[in-house]
Amino acid sequence: MEGTSKRFNPRAFTAVVIAFSGLGLPLTGLANHLYGFAPPSIARHAWMSAHNCLGLLFAGFAVGHVVLNRRALSKYFWDRGAPVPALGREAALAAALVASLLLLFVGHAFHAGG
Repeated sequence: MEGTSKRFNPRAFTAVVIAFSGLGLPLTGLANHLYGFAPPSIARHAWMSAHNCLGLLFAGFAVGHVVLNRRALSKYFWDRGAPVPALGREAALAAALVASLLLLFVGHAFHAGG
């Protein structure tokens, strides 16, 4: 690899930021949840700040990912010969997983009486 320099790849960069921030979100979210019952402290504020930062990075770069891959995404949704966008098995399963987990976690809040 001597003397060869690769160009910066914004798609790869975006994917890696999404991956790193996405991996950190559950950890910081759990810590934030556990510290949520404690009185205000530096540790509680630090975990909350870390979670907020990772959430903003994840959301912002997810939008960037869609923008960078708009042609492929457009082809996936519109070029299937159907008059309306058709969801593939992967998209349908992803939607079902997200909806199920969202209902489970939101239902937990109602069950807890909060």
